[in-house]
Parts: sequence; C-alpha cells; structure tokens
Amino acid sequence: MAQKQTILGRISQLTKANINALLDRAEDPQKMLDQLVRDYTNSIREAEDAVAQTIGSLRLAEQDHASDLEEAKDWGNKALAAANRASQLREAGNAEEAERFENLARVAVGKQIAAEDSAKTAEPAIASQREVVEKLKTGLTQMRTKLTELTTKRDQLVARAKTAQAQSTVQSALSSINVLDPTTEVSRFEDQVRREEARVAGHAELQGASLESQFAELEDHSRDAEIEARLAALRKDQ
Repeated sequence: MAQKQTILGRISQLTKANINALLDRAEDPQKMLDQLVRDYTNSIREAEDAVAQTIGSLRLAEQDHASDLEEAKDWGNKALAAANRASQLREAGNAEEAERFENLARVAVGKQIAAEDSAKTAEPAIASQREVVEKLKTGLTQMRTKLTELTTKRDQLVARAKTAQAQSTVQSALSSINVLDPTTEVSRFEDQVRREEARVAGHAELQGASLESQFAELEDHSRDAEIEARLAALRKDQ
C-alpha cells in the first residue's frame, strides 16, 4: 500500500529532475519546452498505469469481500434450513435424524462465522485502499491540470520568443539602415538630376539668346532699309 502511495511522489521527483536537466542545457527554448511537455505527458501515463493497478487491486479486494458476505449469507440460510429440519424431525420423534441435521446446522453456522470474519478482516484494508485510490485520483487530476497549464505556457512562451526574434530582426535591419542611410544616395542622385536640368536649361538659354540676336539683326536691317526708302522719297520731292 505504501509503495502505491508514493508512486506519484517518485514520478514527480523524476519529472522535476528531467525539467532541471532540460533547463541546464536549454539551447533551443521551443525544443526544450516541447520535450518538457512530452516528459510530463509520459509521467502522467506512468502514474495512470500505477493508479490503474491500485484500483484493480481494490476492486479484487472488494469482490472478495462481497464474495465472503455472500458466502456468509448462504451458510446462514443453510444453517437455518438445517435447524428447521432438525426441529421438524424432533417433533416427529426421529431424534437421530434431528441430531444429524442439528450437526449440519452447527457446521453451517461455523462456515457462516468464518466467512463473516474474513469479510470483517478485509474491511479496514479495503477502506484504507479506497482512501489511497481517491488521493491518487486527485493527484492525477492535478497532474493533468498542470499539463494543461504547461502546454498553455509553452505556447505563450514560444509565441513571445518568435515575437522577440522578429523584433530583433527588425532592429538589426534598422541599425544597418542607420549605418548606411539610403536617403544619402537619393540626395546624391537628386543633385545629379538638378545639375543635368541646369545644364539643359543653360543650353536652352543659349539657344534662345542666339535666336533673339538674329531677330535683332533682322530688325536693324529693316530699319536701315526704311531710312534709305525715306531718303529716296525726299529726293523725289525735290
């Protein structure tokens, strides 16, 4: 009985030892947590087997107890039947047969008492084993609850680890951008574009100036021609 009572304690110690070993060599948190869940699940499975054996032993003891009670009842009925038959035979004047059935009744009563004693002897052990089974069931329920909590915690920690990793990646990217600022290259390209635009505008301005000078020269020729024409008209008037 004591061995069964300590099974959950031994499994708990083993699980704790496995957890400590995993934490000591935790290189990959997710793998470590997954292994932790597997180990705890296996521990629960071992505990379930141990508890099942304890329950099986209890049920066998209960069956034997019930069998003793049934046997005691059966021998009681036989004793009563033999005693009644002995009374009938004694009333009928058959003392010898009456004595024989009375002896049978005595034997039956002795068997009844033995069965009752066997049942009474088993009752304290059965009561104690029932208490142990209830404690083991409670312990198993607590272990299953802990497994659910562990699984939930594992999922939360894995999600947090992935988030932290993503943030680290973003921060690394931002750091590299700060070291080599891409806007500097854009500004340099913008300067090149502005210089090209200024060069083109300069050519356009030069072309415009040349054209204006040609028209100005044309206007000068026109004015000279008009002057000559007016002089010619004056000469005719004279």
